[in-house]
Amino acid sequence: MSFIIKYNGNINVIGNLLKKYRLENKLSYEQLSTKLQLKGVNIHKQSLYDIENNKRTVKDYELFALAYILKVDVNDLLEDIRKNFEQENK
Repeated sequence: MSFIIKYNGNINVIGNLLKKYRLENKLSYEQLSTKLQLKGVNIHKQSLYDIENNKRTVKDYELFALAYILKVDVNDLLEDIRKNFEQENK
């Protein structure tokens, strides 16, 4: 049995923004998966769906590759957690 520690009930913190940037780039799951594979990062299209829907964790190198392919900064994908931390510190 696997025990995954969640942050505010989430397995990852990039799902919503990953979907936003993927759609802005007009990429299907299959297209994004192919682009990642060309960079040596193997994330199947079902796994991309799972990340967006908070059903899969994201490794650090996957995070970087996703940002690179989507032409955003890694911090752009982490914007939701940054805002959450700032609100908690008020």
